[in-house]
Formats: sequence, structure tokens, C-alpha cells
Amino acid sequence: MRPKKAALLKLAPLAVLLLLAAFICSSSMAQEAKQVIKVSAKKFEYSPSQITVKKGVPVVLELTSLDRLHGFNCPALGIRSDINPGETTTIEFTPQTAGTFPFHCDNFCGSGHESMQGTIIVTE
Repeated sequence: MRPKKAALLKLAPLAVLLLLAAFICSSSMAQEAKQVIKVSAKKFEYSPSQITVKKGVPVVLELTSLDRLHGFNCPALGIRSDINPGETTTIEFTPQTAGTFPFHCDNFCGSGHESMQGTIIVTE
């Protein structure tokens, strides 16, 4: 057998392994992709007030307040944070159960505060 052909035959399994490793890495990175959702808070509303996510897919909520201190509380999903004006508050979670989960502002922000609410809808 020629030396060049023998060298190529020795390298072929390595090339196959490298291609397989690249495929596995790209597949797992795709599975780890996070759904990023920007939510703004202002007297007396969230925008959007309805957030739809998929079960098992990591979620990043980027919360900003347009006017004053607000809160974000979704007890059923174990999510709770203050939203300070001029800052972005990041909340990461992975929903494990499908359903509709209410959230609300839990920092009193004036008359109308009780209507500052929304829902997170987790689909299959």
C-alpha cells in the first residue's frame, strides 16, 4: 500500500469522530437555547401581560420598570423579584408543568396597583 493512502486510512476514523463530536455539540447547544422575553412594568400594567413559553425550555425574563419600583411575583412557578427603575432584572427558570400561572406586582405602586397582573402560559 502506498504511504499516502495508508496515512489517509489512519486519519479517516479520526475525521469521523471529529464530525460526530461537532454534531453532538451543536445538538446539545440547540437544546440549551433559552427563550428571552422582555417585559416592561409601569403603573399599572405589564407589557406583555401574557407570556407564553414551552414546558422544559429554559426562559429568561428581562424585566424593566419604566417609572418606579415594582415587583414580579408568580408564586406557582416560584418566581419573585423586585424591578428597580433604570435597571434590568433578569429571572431565569425552566417551566416543568404545563398550565396557566398568574403573576402580579407585589410592591404597592399606587391606586390601581391591584390590577397590575398577568399570566404565564406554559404549553406542552
